[in-house]
Amino acid sequence: MIAGIIPARYASTRFPGKSLLDIQGKSMIQRVYEEASKSKYLDTLVVATDDERILQHVQSFGGRAVMTGQYHPSGTDRCLEALRQLEGDYRYVINIQGDEPFINPAQIDELAVLLTDGSVELATQMIRVASYEELFDKGEVKIVLNDQMEALYFSRMVIPFVKGVDERAWHEHYPYYRHVGMYAYRTDVLEKITRLPVSSLERAESLEQLRWVEHGLKIKCVVTQYDSHCIDTPEDVDKVLRRMGLS
Repeated sequence: MIAGIIPARYASTRFPGKSLLDIQGKSMIQRVYEEASKSKYLDTLVVATDDERILQHVQSFGGRAVMTGQYHPSGTDRCLEALRQLEGDYRYVINIQGDEPFINPAQIDELAVLLTDGSVELATQMIRVASYEELFDKGEVKIVLNDQMEALYFSRMVIPFVKGVDERAWHEHYPYYRHVGMYAYRTDVLEKITRLPVSSLERAESLEQLRWVEHGLKIKCVVTQYDSHCIDTPEDVDKVLRRMGLS
């Protein structure tokens, strides 16, 4: 049993109310919900919001939504509160980003396939770095893996260092991957990670997942062919539409 949860808070720091933004005739949250509902593996799908306007809007187009508190520091914490409101014995939660209106449902399925035997604690996705510019972009989080495709570390910096090679060619000599931020949590692990204190590595890199790694949890990583197209600012809308060939 897998629950898909879409956290959607109203008071986004950089773009308040972006869940209700109209993108070519549909709100952003409606686009996310409709695409996610096409997944073959989700047993339920729900929007977890802190705002009555988002709740009513989701219900108006036939979606399911639950109210959660305004105090949550992350989408992970909001997912847990939403999970506690669902009926059913769910083994996993997939946290689906509410600001990616053109998410491909096959991307959700790629992550869900990892969960079939129930042993995976946490899972996320990554995509191969294809250029020097991507590799050295500090906005792109890189992942270092062990031989079981589990994350050893996430960093905004480039690691490992490739000795004896010009840095512009590092990506041609080592298989670097960058993070694509959708998470799956086993429900008992979700309960655990929301109780963990903020860690020193998390504070240093401003990456929540480093708290989990630092406390010894295993994050399974899967390669995806689908890149993320997030809407973080009003200017991002046109950029994403152009990248998707829709403008």
